[in-house]
Amino acid sequence: MMDLNTLRQFVVVARLEHLSRAADELRVAQPSLSRTINRLESELGAPLFDRADRLRLNDTGRLFREYAERALGELDAGRRAVAEAVSQGVGGVRLASETFLTLTGPLAAFKQAHPAVEVGLHWTPAEEMARRLRAQDVDLCVASQPIHAEGLASARLFDEAVGVGTPPGHPLAERAAVSIDELAGQPIITARPGHWIRRLLDRLFAARGHTPRIICESDEPTAIAALISAGLGIGLVPAFARRSPTRVPGAWIPVDDPGCRRTVTLYWGADSHLSPAARLMRGTITGWDWTGGALPPSSGDLGGPLTL
Repeated sequence: MMDLNTLRQFVVVARLEHLSRAADELRVAQPSLSRTINRLESELGAPLFDRADRLRLNDTGRLFREYAERALGELDAGRRAVAEAVSQGVGGVRLASETFLTLTGPLAAFKQAHPAVEVGLHWTPAEEMARRLRAQDVDLCVASQPIHAEGLASARLFDEAVGVGTPPGHPLAERAAVSIDELAGQPIITARPGHWIRRLLDRLFAARGHTPRIICESDEPTAIAALISAGLGIGLVPAFARRSPTRVPGAWIPVDDPGCRRTVTLYWGADSHLSPAARLMRGTITGWDWTGGALPPSSGDLGGPLTL
């Protein structure tokens, strides 16, 4: 008979698509985990994985994974709701984002106003956010790129220009604006594929028939900014970064392309139970003054250091 432990083990195997790594994460023996998956497939009457060259979730497995995650998410949500009712507390909140540098202001304000609330922060790529929200693995997600999925509610936080960050003294640093054609051939420091900065970079260059000359990929926004400022290359930098507290020297130049922008959006499950803490966090983020303290659009020197 299918039980909760079987579902939890299947979800981990489905996420990792690797039995030995899943067994390590679950802290079970690999042969035992393999038997559990085989029994589940036998009970469902269909294989959930392709096993030709390596373990891969098939279409049937992806379909079942959605239901399994939803069932486990509802159970966890029920447990949290009961715990909140018994304790008469506000519970905790789990927030996922592609980057937390943008959120330091509202997060600090929230923690100061609600010091007893436990806040869990989860770095999550945008393509994983809809799944995690549907599974109720997280309560709220902040993304810098659109998430096209059913069952989600959203609130736009802000829309802003994305410019080019350069090191001090770079030939482009004194320009009033720069075109994508002028960036072709320049050494570029950017994020890995999937990150919103990388997707924007690839889309802008492809539209002009160019391929960006990428010399470094990094998952660390502060490292990207530091490498740009050190003179290793240039890169796309959101306008918001010009007033970040984590700074290194550099310049910011607007890009002469209306598509060189990002829209930051807060997402949550439309039908999910949000704890009082999650609702408070949602109110703090949506009510934040995102334009407060913003510098006016300008070229050349940032009037301060450069950061992502």
